[in-house]
Amino acid sequence: MPALRVNPNRMELLKLRRRGDVARRGHKLLKDKLDELMKEFLARISDNRRLRVDVERELAGAFGLFALARAEAGSGALASALMAGTPLPLLDVAEKSVMSVRVPVFTLGGLPEPGGYSLATTPAVLDKALGSLAAVAPRMVELAEREKAIELLAGEIERTRRRVNALEYVLIPNIDATVRDITMKLDEAERSNLTRLMKVKEMIAKQEAGGET
Repeated sequence: MPALRVNPNRMELLKLRRRGDVARRGHKLLKDKLDELMKEFLARISDNRRLRVDVERELAGAFGLFALARAEAGSGALASALMAGTPLPLLDVAEKSVMSVRVPVFTLGGLPEPGGYSLATTPAVLDKALGSLAAVAPRMVELAEREKAIELLAGEIERTRRRVNALEYVLIPNIDATVRDITMKLDEAERSNLTRLMKVKEMIAKQEAGGET
């Protein structure tokens, strides 16, 4: 693991040790956050799977009724009937925080009553089909809200995992390697200085001994 490029002195060594402590604390906090995000993500996946099965089953029933209505009335008449009426704003969107992730909150308004089309040219099964679709609409909105939250949580999990890995496998090992290098260089310099001092002391002692004679 390549060491960081810093001056090998005691001040830098102290800074690096403090930086390493901060990095380890940050790594622990991020790791804890990642664990909690994963728990939340997996719990939502499990709940969402059951809801999706229910919604798909109800939609299949509604679409089957629409298919019968199209077979009886024809595609053109069915399309005209479905375009009748006045569109209304049906959905309010807000946000909430889940594990520091902003996720949407969808609120479905009142659905308009089926109508606005000619009862003479449309089969009765169309009313039943529209009723079935209206019944499943709240669960469809709930499913969309849950799946968007899952998507956003998955993105946050990936970002947090990259940060955890960067600390664990790059920054912290680099700091540790640099601390070892500086410590070795400082120890070597200290041994060299000690050796020089001993030699100087020896030379002084020889000179003093020669002067006395």
